[in-house]
Amino acid sequence: MATTNDLKNGMVLKLEGGQLWSVVEFQHVKPGKGGAFVRTKLKNVLSGKVVDKTFNAGTKVETATVDKRGMQFSYKDGSDFVFMDTQTYDQMPISPEVVGDAANYLLEGQDATVAIYEGAPLFIELPASVELVIEYTEPGVQGDRSTGGSKPARLETGYEIGVPLFITTGEKIKVDTRSGEYLGRVNS
Repeated sequence: MATTNDLKNGMVLKLEGGQLWSVVEFQHVKPGKGGAFVRTKLKNVLSGKVVDKTFNAGTKVETATVDKRGMQFSYKDGSDFVFMDTQTYDQMPISPEVVGDAANYLLEGQDATVAIYEGAPLFIELPASVELVIEYTEPGVQGDRSTGGSKPARLETGYEIGVPLFITTGEKIKVDTRSGEYLGRVNS
């Protein structure tokens, strides 16, 4: 148990009926009249739904002990993604539902953080950006400039993103894992 005064970003709370919610943002508010309160933005750990919730200051909230472990993506087994714990070398198969959008950026050997609650994987966190090679994109045309538009490009993971017109097949680029945006070329 903790109180709303102890909230931190990333903390996981157990609310209504045992649902797990991760704290995305919080703000302590002390109005001129009345009691202080805490305004929060919470994300449902399983569904990904984000809600705004307000608590009175000092309200007791139940925290969930979520174990975040450094793991490495090993291989795909059927539809499951198999991760290896980098400390114990234990293998853990994780369903595509839990992996979610992270699957778009996973290559064998990719490091990730796996959040585990009561032995079950909840979600996967990747680094903010990853470096991937472009498997295919239409060739650029003479006169294409960096200020121009964008074109679709298929990454080595099979995921498609928009890249500037001057990018060519075989180039290594940096991609934001949260938004799927092109961040720049990687000079090798």
